[in-house]
Amino acid sequence: MRTNLIGATAALALLAGCGDNALRYSVPAVPVTQERVGIAYNSVEVLAVSLPSYAAAEEIYIRGADGALTSSTDLLWSDDPSRAVTLELTRYLGQITGARVAPEPWPFAERAAARLDVRVEEMYAEPGRFVMTGQFFGAPEDGGRDRAGLFSLAAPIPEGGGAAAIAAARAQVMRDLAADIARRALR
Repeated sequence: MRTNLIGATAALALLAGCGDNALRYSVPAVPVTQERVGIAYNSVEVLAVSLPSYAAAEEIYIRGADGALTSSTDLLWSDDPSRAVTLELTRYLGQITGARVAPEPWPFAERAAARLDVRVEEMYAEPGRFVMTGQFFGAPEDGGRDRAGLFSLAAPIPEGGGAAAIAAARAQVMRDLAADIARRALR
């Protein structure tokens, strides 16, 4: 019995040594430097951000000059992209507006005054910049005006910056998206 346990432990150690060599990149928080944006709601629920299938995968995608999107299984996001983008947007909206902002499901007893739905059409890196385009929809809980809009945002990626620079550019785009949504969807 003890010999089987030692053999199994050795086999697990060998398998662990054969694990993937993928590098995972987290998206750093970037400072919110703009002045606070007043919105019409004291609380906002952010629905899970919808991403295109390639952007919802853990691989980091890069668009080439020919328009083709490619990825590497060695360069991965550190978190599920939809979850991470939703949390990033929630954090920046709260910082920019001062409102109580949380992702779905709404964790508080009192319902949110408004709901935000963001649907991303494209999200990729290309030489020199990180790009995100899509639509947003802001809807008040009790009456008021629904709002919708398109967005097309980009942030620079330094030449030769690699995956860490792509992650930093994504953070800038998410901060800019939150500011845009605060001004156009939640007022």
